[in-house]
Amino acid sequence: MSRQVFLYDPPDRFVAGTVGLPGRRTFFLQATAAGRTTSVALEKAQVEALAERIDELLDEVVRRTGGSAPVPAVAPAELADTAPLQTPVEEEFRVGTMALAWDGDGQRMVVEAQALVELEADTDEDLAAAEERLLQDETNGPPMLRVRITGTMARTFAKRALEIVNAGRPPCPLCSLPLDPEGHVCPRQNGYRRGA
Repeated sequence: MSRQVFLYDPPDRFVAGTVGLPGRRTFFLQATAAGRTTSVALEKAQVEALAERIDELLDEVVRRTGGSAPVPAVAPAELADTAPLQTPVEEEFRVGTMALAWDGDGQRMVVEAQALVELEADTDEDLAAAEERLLQDETNGPPMLRVRITGTMARTFAKRALEIVNAGRPPCPLCSLPLDPEGHVCPRQNGYRRGA
């Protein structure tokens, strides 16, 4: 069976979003174009890392081109996308690895999210080599979401993604661990339960 690639070049919409209540949220990347939608699940830390790396890569593009690339310094406020994810949210796969690149010829950011793969090997070195071969295999590799977006759309994506990551549970003022609505066991209070 050949590799399944969900290609959006360009998408009408590309966003990070969540389903569920703070503390129990599931994070998704969602691309939409021409009446079709692809949603892939990932971890909160992956969303945060992706958004930060997008901003860093765009800053580097601006620096290297002397500001001539069509990339805004910040996300334009008028393009902010605050709408919820397109429903129903149907998970195509859970993301294992992600990659970013800037296509200088097309002036586009390329975002790739590949499905989580589980391999077995005798050594860590063998496992890393087997995983790399599978991820690079364009014929039999894991499913992948590939999105090509403008610099402006990438800045807007990154801003929303970071806002969503930071919209979770508030931190405890003593230990900085997330507070659940029912409180939490605070190590700074010798394990006594603190309310929100």
